[in-house]
Amino acid sequence: MPQLVELVLLPHEREDQTLIRQKAARQTGLRLEQISHLEILKSSLDARSRQPLFRVRVEVFGPGEVFTPEPAILDGFRPVNGKKKVIIVGAGPAGYFAALELLELGIQPIVLDRGRDVQLRRRDLKAIQQYGEVNPHSNYCFGEGGAGTYSDGKLYTRSLKRGNVQKALQLLVEHGAKSDILTEAHPHIGSNKLPMVVQNIRQTILQYGGEVHFEQCVTDFILKEGKILGVVTVPTGSPKMGGEATVPFIGKRSALEMVSPLKGGLGEDWLADAVILATGHSARDIYRLLHAKGIRIEAKPFALGVRVEHPQPLIDSIQYKQNQRSVELPAASYSLVCQVGGRGVFSFCMCPGGLIVPSATAPGEIVVNGMSMSRRDSPFANSGMVTSVEPEDLAPWAKHGVFAAMELQTEVEQRLFAAGDGGQKGPALRLPDFIAGKISQNLPGSSYIPGLYPAPIHELLPDFIYKRLKEGLADFGRQMRGFLTNEANVVATESRTSSPIRIPRDPATLMHPEVEGLFPCGEGAGYAGGIISAAMDGQNVARRVGSLVG
Repeated sequence: MPQLVELVLLPHEREDQTLIRQKAARQTGLRLEQISHLEILKSSLDARSRQPLFRVRVEVFGPGEVFTPEPAILDGFRPVNGKKKVIIVGAGPAGYFAALELLELGIQPIVLDRGRDVQLRRRDLKAIQQYGEVNPHSNYCFGEGGAGTYSDGKLYTRSLKRGNVQKALQLLVEHGAKSDILTEAHPHIGSNKLPMVVQNIRQTILQYGGEVHFEQCVTDFILKEGKILGVVTVPTGSPKMGGEATVPFIGKRSALEMVSPLKGGLGEDWLADAVILATGHSARDIYRLLHAKGIRIEAKPFALGVRVEHPQPLIDSIQYKQNQRSVELPAASYSLVCQVGGRGVFSFCMCPGGLIVPSATAPGEIVVNGMSMSRRDSPFANSGMVTSVEPEDLAPWAKHGVFAAMELQTEVEQRLFAAGDGGQKGPALRLPDFIAGKISQNLPGSSYIPGLYPAPIHELLPDFIYKRLKEGLADFGRQMRGFLTNEANVVATESRTSSPIRIPRDPATLMHPEVEGLFPCGEGAGYAGGIISAAMDGQNVARRVGSLVG
């Protein structure tokens, strides 16, 4: 029977296969020639001591023991016949992984997304980076692959009990991701690699009989006697949506075949056996549509704050306790948390060797997020620094009812935008100045392409948010000596950490308790918080849909 052992490796030993086999032989008592195969199961970096180490869990196969790899998941896929159809609203990780799961079950997925495919999205990202122009349907949050496609591609999740993490990772590998994501404790693909993976997933959906339609904005739900029959969409480039029509479909049909006249303008009815709603955390119009149709939604806690950026070598020196990071070590990261006045203050979406990017989804707002390329070789490290916002904090916005948290989120984003010059320049302060509540005379360098300008963000943020962040960041300075430095920028606003709205669903069926056939899913519904947790939620929901319509 194969033996499980943990090997402790110095950074320079990690790629030495001969040395790894020698260490495995010593720990198992086998002779070197008796080892027939080594299978690495998990690798994690331990930087707690002055000498960083890699701890590698290995399965060691001895004489006569044969390692048999798991068959590829895609080998079991077969074309679907289209007798059963499920509409999926949103082509993010929840939507695309739901589509893959439906294909496995023999059900045709029809994916509708308001944004553009990964290649065309690049133009819209350039427009917001270079010219401050925000396309409300195609940006860092909306479009093929969702927010994760161009926002880092981190795959770590603590939601291990929510689904089959390994299956989600294996599907990413089978669509072009490097196989090391199967073994790394904190796997990462990178914003330069993930678009290709996402594009390959789309090709799989089309190959086996699914459909993917871009630039299709859901404007209504088709309801009858408590059941959802489908959705109504309008092309985002149509005059009704304020633009010019483009070809919104990649697949077998032409644009003319999919567009038909509706009351009120150009659009189409899409009918199916069920609807999976996987729109992501920023689809505010969908929340308002649900509310207008009398479909119950709920306010939920979220988090709001800023993004803090340091020089990466500084974070390396703090975390690795080295003047200069060894070439065998990855760019260092951190995870920080504390309590201030009974509320959590914590780091979020830490991006070592990363960039800060503009993530607004509508003109007139400032939103920032972080991302890293696969090599994480930017000279900067950034992380969201946010505080939780609970219902008790929302009294000034209570008149907005279920939308109180969303209105706070919107108000802060618009207030920070109004403080600037009408573009996407980031309001910022040096970290010590932010804590002291004073304007910086100048700012250090930054990865943020639109540029930064000194702004009184300590006054522009809600007072309760600023006070918690101020105390929390001071505490982080005590946790990480060297963290509080004039070389660090505080950039506002980090406000899209999660959805401020939850769409309820029955725990047993995962269906909305009031609308038969409607399945809320992923981050936008309030049930996930990252690429992998969203992907697993998509898989889970698809299986429940399959039990209903299959």
